[in-house]
Amino acid sequence: MVTGDSAYIKKINRSLIIQKIVEHGLVSRADLSKITGLNKATVSVQVADLLNEGLIYETQLEHSSIGRRPIMLSINENAGFVLGIDLDYKSIIYTISNLKGKTVHENEEKFDTEEYESVIKSIITKIKEYQHDFSDRPYGIVNVVIGIHGTVNKQNESIRFIPRYKWLKKNIKEDLQKELNIPLFIENNANLSAYAEKVYKHHHSNNLLTVILTSGIGSGMIIDGDLQKGFHGYAGEMGHMIIYPNGEACRCGNHGCWELYASEPEFIKKLEAELQQTNLSISEIQNFLEANHFIVKSFLDRYLQYVSIGLNNIINLYNPETIVLNSRLLNIYPDSLEKLKGHLISSVSEYGEIALSDLGNQACVLGACALGIQRFLEVPEILLSAPENQTFLTMK
Repeated sequence: MVTGDSAYIKKINRSLIIQKIVEHGLVSRADLSKITGLNKATVSVQVADLLNEGLIYETQLEHSSIGRRPIMLSINENAGFVLGIDLDYKSIIYTISNLKGKTVHENEEKFDTEEYESVIKSIITKIKEYQHDFSDRPYGIVNVVIGIHGTVNKQNESIRFIPRYKWLKKNIKEDLQKELNIPLFIENNANLSAYAEKVYKHHHSNNLLTVILTSGIGSGMIIDGDLQKGFHGYAGEMGHMIIYPNGEACRCGNHGCWELYASEPEFIKKLEAELQQTNLSISEIQNFLEANHFIVKSFLDRYLQYVSIGLNNIINLYNPETIVLNSRLLNIYPDSLEKLKGHLISSVSEYGEIALSDLGNQACVLGACALGIQRFLEVPEILLSAPENQTFLTMK
């Protein structure tokens, strides 16, 4: 039997009620009692508190049956907002979402510098702008979650290393908090992407693995419903598992790393050399495919083989229920999944399903926003509707 003081039990009950209101969208007090197993008096007290705080609101359903119209409860989605940031190489995506996970504002900023101090100063300026712009909302911007394309220490949320910037041992959270008065969370971008796939798309999967091929190779792992970060927080660096001993030299110091053969930047670089072209885009590659270009097709077939080598290793290590591949190339190559599965023929490899992500380059910021919502509402789990065509709020 679980015991605890009244404040602790009240906090658990509150968390459970909020979680179910978010999950169901619209729900009555009576149904909340049935769903949560809490008695009606407990539900009524908690609901009254949440109404007073402005986190939920009441509405009456319209229906034609005889009797009193039920009063339904819903999360007050525009009471507060979360800011998700994807700090990529010379590009930062800022996404603001309401408490139901709907994007209300998005902006991408590109820049030329690799200097840490300049990038941090730019982020601080932007966060302060958003805090001001949303200051008229009841809770304003409630927190900020930043996705890092590198290794993040899970103890102090500092950057261990970002390869493309060559930033080593930077305490980004501490540096930002010197100038900002808002809760901040720093997380690896692949972890956030895996979290987004779970929260927005693959609700059923408690053993999900995301492999991002678009910028190097990164991987986020959810095992038994929880993000797996490893001892220091550096787990998931699948791109640096060696698939070819004595292969190509990698900037990590090893040779033959998977991302040298299966990441999209490396594929494009090698295809450009073969075709003697520069700045080759994904749309141009798609045009080559539609024209049945022999060299491009042969390069992609070989690319699928390289991808499958790493996937075979991952499947044998983790036995995942769901593998989500975030890849622009696989999305434009007809029947890419079926062709890929044709290479996964080991009699000992078992997995549930392989899917292509349709979150694309939004996966990191959507995961950041979802994590921000979960942290603000203080719920153990959150499931949100998949993003569709969205209407952005007008900024002041």
